[in-house]
Amino acid sequence: MNKSSSGWANGFLGVLIFSGSLPATRLAVVDFSPLFLTVCRGAIAGVLAGVLLFIFQQQRPGRKDIIPLLIVAFGVVIGFPLLTALALQYMTAAHAIIFVGLLPLATAIFGVLRGGERPRPAFWVFSVIGSCLVAGFALIQGSSSSPIGDACMLASIIVCGLGYAEGARLSRKLGNWQVISWALVLSLPLMLPLSFYFTPNSWTDISVPSFLSLAYVSLFSMFIGFIFWYRGLAQGGIAAVGQLQLLQPFFGLLIASILLHEQVGLSLVAVNVAVVLCVAGARRFSN
Repeated sequence: MNKSSSGWANGFLGVLIFSGSLPATRLAVVDFSPLFLTVCRGAIAGVLAGVLLFIFQQQRPGRKDIIPLLIVAFGVVIGFPLLTALALQYMTAAHAIIFVGLLPLATAIFGVLRGGERPRPAFWVFSVIGSCLVAGFALIQGSSSSPIGDACMLASIIVCGLGYAEGARLSRKLGNWQVISWALVLSLPLMLPLSFYFTPNSWTDISVPSFLSLAYVSLFSMFIGFIFWYRGLAQGGIAAVGQLQLLQPFFGLLIASILLHEQVGLSLVAVNVAVVLCVAGARRFSN
């Protein structure tokens, strides 16, 4: 498998893992506050990342890497988890997941601004078409929405796209799992004490699904998924592999329909096929 194909394979695994994030978050905010969920998942993943960095004796990042790592932390450790948790208090996971379809375009734009990539014009055509298909599907769904929830989701897409692009750029220098690990460790002095501060008053009322959801977003969404995702972006290109995120809403909708029993229309299949074609087209013209 060549480097480009490996990048797409790793990116696809990352997308599969991330697809469960919003449904899991929706389950978790039933019993946990958005603030506690955000800081606790960051703290748990940060401790795990710190242990792995120590065990494998990884070299510390240089001074020039600190600011980019803080940008990664702001985007994917703090910004996206907090904003999506807040949004999911006002909307269903199925509705929130649709916004993720705008993430590939945001990632591609930041890949150009921060990573210096220059995809062909045809790439942007497929990227915009795919994003429009996903946005259109959200309107067809006809889900009731809240301006506050929509604003939080749009903001989360912007900061996440920035964090993805910045992390992918750093992965070429520091390594894929090392980037998210150092970003988590840098966040730990903030996340750990806040986890204790926002701890629920009573743990006896917390349901098992909420605990399992917290474990999923802490271990898989916050750490393991990024190992594959940053490796994929670094190998296959930020803008190109980032288009795989167009598939994430549809995987997420399937998970939401199974775990949360949220209704998903049959139009999902038709739109999914069209989005797959857009991903294929974006890959074809990514270089």
